[in-house]
Amino acid sequence: MDEKPSSQQSPPGQSLLDTTPYGSGKDDSVNDTTENAAVTQHTATINGTKIAYTARAGHLVTVDQYSAQPAAKIFYVSFTADVAEPSKRPVTFFYNGGPGSSSVFLLLGSFGPRRIRTSMPYFTPPAPYAMVDNSDSLLDQTDLVFINPVGTGYSAAIAPGKNKDFWGVDEDARSIRQFVKRYLSVYNRWNSPKFLFGESYGTPRTCVLTWLLHEDGVDLNGVVLQSSILDYSQTSNAVGLLPTLAADAWFHKKVTVSPAPSDLPAFMNTVEAFSRGPYASALATFPNVNPNVLQTLSEFVGIPPIVLKYWQLDVTTGNGTVFLTSLLQDAGLAVGAYDGRVTAEDTGIAGSVDPASGGNDPTMTAIGGVYTVMWNVYLNDELKFTSTSPFMDLNDQAFLNWNFGHVDPTGAQKGGIGSLYTAGDLAAAMTLNPYLKVFSANGYYDAVTPFFQTILNFENMPLKSPHAHGNLTIHNYPSGHMVYLDDKSRSGMKSDLAEFYEGATAHSFAAAELRAPEADKRISGTEYQRRFSRVPY
Repeated sequence: MDEKPSSQQSPPGQSLLDTTPYGSGKDDSVNDTTENAAVTQHTATINGTKIAYTARAGHLVTVDQYSAQPAAKIFYVSFTADVAEPSKRPVTFFYNGGPGSSSVFLLLGSFGPRRIRTSMPYFTPPAPYAMVDNSDSLLDQTDLVFINPVGTGYSAAIAPGKNKDFWGVDEDARSIRQFVKRYLSVYNRWNSPKFLFGESYGTPRTCVLTWLLHEDGVDLNGVVLQSSILDYSQTSNAVGLLPTLAADAWFHKKVTVSPAPSDLPAFMNTVEAFSRGPYASALATFPNVNPNVLQTLSEFVGIPPIVLKYWQLDVTTGNGTVFLTSLLQDAGLAVGAYDGRVTAEDTGIAGSVDPASGGNDPTMTAIGGVYTVMWNVYLNDELKFTSTSPFMDLNDQAFLNWNFGHVDPTGAQKGGIGSLYTAGDLAAAMTLNPYLKVFSANGYYDAVTPFFQTILNFENMPLKSPHAHGNLTIHNYPSGHMVYLDDKSRSGMKSDLAEFYEGATAHSFAAAELRAPEADKRISGTEYQRRFSRVPY
């Protein structure tokens, strides 16, 4: 069904003008501890069913775990269905990553009741833009709460604390834990099924947060990990990146395999096997290279064999940017790291800023304008929240001052900007909560958090129980880092998530009895493979 711009006029609600100055610098804080929200009523039609819902945009105040003193004022936007017993509805807490990102990207792009319209994988032209009703919204499955961590959005530390006190792996997760608990109390949702949804850096945040909530007696029904980065020591692993670059070459018709692969998931399976075996061996034995392996590598990624030899076969050369600027060099184009389908001019002055400088990646520049404009329109006009402070969508200062130290559930040091490891936190939570379901989503064209590296990270996580592995589902989609910006991928992911939510909330006391030790059976190897298999879209 085609989605059209909404013509509904929301009835007057409780609007809010917030004049508190929310500084986003490392030493900034606020003194205000009020909890206010703009409240508006709306309707959404999802799968043919009309859902009345309430939107809230405002702040909740978290407190220190031990002193009970106000710690941070967190800006959030929530969408809750108007039902007789809201406590029985699932509730999902969303956040983006960075670190230093607000949740605006998920809120406007993924599974909220309204979303922006983009031209992905092409540049979205300047205004006027369109906001449309989102037929792929998850509101039919769960209530939605979008969180902006301290230093992002309109969130700030409360004096005498400072924003930098919250800028760290463990500090950040503890802060979000306190927000989740505060929300559950304010809106009487303690007995609701509970889920987390994190994107990019939001995935290590989710791993740590899941464990911290478990320690506080808040066991989750499920977590969604989109575009995962659970082991920072593997971010330059050529074996994990190769299939993504082959997907990029496939999309741009640079693959020279004969016959040309027509099915992307099947081609990816072939490249994964090659990457695990012959390619990994060739990297280890370079410069002794089997000519057949070199030729196959060249055919997969669309780069001449002589060039690959200059790279010493390492496709991560130059942090991967060499490939991005080489694949379409004959056309003067660079390929996006966040979405390899997206291209941008790479000649003249553009070659100095694109794509190696982060925010100027072709993918991000293709959508930056529509996000900025439509967030201001949506927040002010539809959600009725107005602030005199600037909205901080991406806070570079948070990243530059981030403490990547981390202590895992065993007490081991697992931190470091190049070595942060949080898959162990997730494994611990999955082991102790046998009902915890995990949904992993990645885009085939994402070179920032490559889908195959995610698979390898899951395979290597310290999780030995076949039952726990059976609670993990991996889905890959023909999209980039922000999977949901691709229309078909978003619809496919929504369908997969609907099944996931159903499974994660289907347990009962009867099911618990079946899992008593005397009735617990170890699943067969065949069943293990079936349940742990990847489900490509």
